[in-house]
Amino acid sequence: MRVIVYAICKDEEKNVDLWYDSMKEADAIYVLDTGSTDNTVEMLLSKPNVIVKQQIITPWRFDTARNESLEMVPHDVDVCVCTDLDERFTPGWRQEIEKVWTKATTRGRYVYNWSFNDDGTPGVSFILDKIHSRHGYSWIHQVHEVLTNEIEEVAVEIPIVLNHYQDREKSRAMYLEILERAVREDPNDSRDVYCLAREYKAHYMYDKAIEQFHNYLQLDTATWDQERSTAMRLIADCYKNKAYYEEAIMWLNLSIIETPSIREPYYELGALYHDIGDYENARNYLQQAVKITRKNTDYINEETSWNGSIYDLLAISEFFTGHYEAAYENAKIAASIFPNDERITGNLELIENAYKENK
Repeated sequence: MRVIVYAICKDEEKNVDLWYDSMKEADAIYVLDTGSTDNTVEMLLSKPNVIVKQQIITPWRFDTARNESLEMVPHDVDVCVCTDLDERFTPGWRQEIEKVWTKATTRGRYVYNWSFNDDGTPGVSFILDKIHSRHGYSWIHQVHEVLTNEIEEVAVEIPIVLNHYQDREKSRAMYLEILERAVREDPNDSRDVYCLAREYKAHYMYDKAIEQFHNYLQLDTATWDQERSTAMRLIADCYKNKAYYEEAIMWLNLSIIETPSIREPYYELGALYHDIGDYENARNYLQQAVKITRKNTDYINEETSWNGSIYDLLAISEFFTGHYEAAYENAKIAASIFPNDERITGNLELIENAYKENK
């Protein structure tokens, strides 16, 4: 079985060595460099089995670059693995692919850790599927590109993990420009409209974000309930940042209706009620959130909904509503997750004293 890795890059010299060490289990590595001005190309070319092509994409589109890098791959390859240079596979990934891949297989799904907590445990994780057969696939969307199939798919689950180590110093400025262009060209493309709304929000342009999220939700093609629910949560967060709390509460309730089995909207509504001092409602929604124990893997999960923050807020809400025993139990959980947080450990001591006094 012939397995290759392909990628696009620009000015990634600080990632080259670690990325190559992770990817070198492949038979060959194909990289399209789109204009590096540092030592990225020279470093890549010094590695065994690495083929580099340099090409400037104008106007810049991520899907065009991805497709150009895929075109570098020989047609007799069995498995194509698309990664970026800020990503690392856990060792042994190639062997795991070979165990489950058959002649009929066209695509592989695996765990992707997009971010990590301070203690090194995975933060935001979801399922990714950028391992595929050589033929019948191409990339679409100018930014936040998606691998699309032109053949009938036969997908397999691969027990491997790809970890992402984001460079937070890298500018996102081009994303907004590209998405605005994409939506001008096709205002009915639900993915591009959704991504533009998120980008406006990332730039603190809340009114524009709300407008585009509304546009997204009204599109006939916006049918994925988890994405729709997330759009509603993000509208709520925009309103929260504008201090329009009633609107934020309304949109979080709509998000719950859209996806009643997803923890995030319950947590965020509970957290909002906590922030405005409505501890009874905060307790209610945080308790509902804790009851949802299956972590969503089909779409991006929010780290704060799954770490100790939920127990911290629940303990505070229970304390202020007089449920001292429950507050004490949740404060202990929060302190066990955040043992070095002085506020949380201080709250544990305060709540423990209140619990003992009211037994």
